[in-house]
Amino acid sequence: MSDGDARHDGALAGLTVIDCSTLFAGPMAAMLLADYGAEVIKIEHPAGGDPARSHGHARDGVGLWFKTLGRGKRSVAADLRTADGAELLRRLCEGADVLIENFRPGTLERWGLGPERLRARNPGLVVARVTGFGQRGPLAHRPGFGTLAEAMSGFAHITGEADGPPTLPPFGLADGIAGIMAAFAVMVALRHRERTGEGQVIDISLIEPILLVLGAQATVFDQLGIVQRRSGNRSANNAPRNTYRTRDGRWVAVSTSATPVAERVMRLVGRDDLVAQPWFATGRGRAQHADELDEAVGRWIGEHDLEEVVRRFDEAQAAVAPVYDIQQALADPQYRALETFIRVPDPELGSVLMQNVPFRMQATPGRVRWAGEPLGASTDAVLESVGIAPRAQRRCR
Repeated sequence: MSDGDARHDGALAGLTVIDCSTLFAGPMAAMLLADYGAEVIKIEHPAGGDPARSHGHARDGVGLWFKTLGRGKRSVAADLRTADGAELLRRLCEGADVLIENFRPGTLERWGLGPERLRARNPGLVVARVTGFGQRGPLAHRPGFGTLAEAMSGFAHITGEADGPPTLPPFGLADGIAGIMAAFAVMVALRHRERTGEGQVIDISLIEPILLVLGAQATVFDQLGIVQRRSGNRSANNAPRNTYRTRDGRWVAVSTSATPVAERVMRLVGRDDLVAQPWFATGRGRAQHADELDEAVGRWIGEHDLEEVVRRFDEAQAAVAPVYDIQQALADPQYRALETFIRVPDPELGSVLMQNVPFRMQATPGRVRWAGEPLGASTDAVLESVGIAPRAQRRCR
């Protein structure tokens, strides 16, 4: 293979990933691996496939979320509970590098497809097990969903206004974080296999990765006994930090994590007197005077239109950004320069717009090879690849 071909196929070309997971966390991990060249075979139940296919909006009966989540994957319709479906997975795993699954603990074992049996045939196989609560513990047997992780992790507890209820995100936050973590864990396991030839089992719960990104709450509680509370858009660590409405009815977000930035913001809005206060020198001190700072910043922004607010903040080297909806994000020149959104040809919908690969690599760039396939579109080809006649697919269903 030439260097040009290697670049075209991606850094993970030659890796085979079997994706038996559903909905969001496991499928997202597999999607990321596919973006960078892995061959991903997605096994779905013949009766409807991955529930993500019917999640959210659809056009002409075709689920739109799945077009992104299933991109770069080959869809195979098979029921793993049947003898033929189980045999198909065993054969696929004999030549695979990674298996991603999110069944409740013990399910694959009941079907004779536990990691020990699969790795007996292929010791180098990496098995990523993504569940709500992990493979052990008093809640391990329960079905897990991102909403539960967002609640149990403490995310909902600190999100929302101080006098309002705990607030859940309107999207799959915990699943998304776990999916990214799962992809990272798979790459760590593959690096270990390069050195030793050994695969391994990865245990990833939804409730743990989101905890990591919530910051040092555990350490703060351990050392100071402090429990973080809801504070709306404000931060307990710095101020001003909030969203503010402009004169023309738009919203902007302002961040002042660094004291020099906070100084530039307050001088821009004409409040040098606040910068001179002793408490202004630390983020914690400013946070304790958030009402005063917010009032000053909010008044100034409310007297100017969005375009002028952004221009003046930029001239002052202060941190501001407009609050976008998706239509506005699509029109933003920065996203266009980064090619953040791409249009992908699709046999069902003609073409679909979606987010591009999540980061750019100089030597081995990723790419979206195709949008999510119709259910079972690659069944015949995959069956043939492991020596099963195409007609046998009916027995796998």
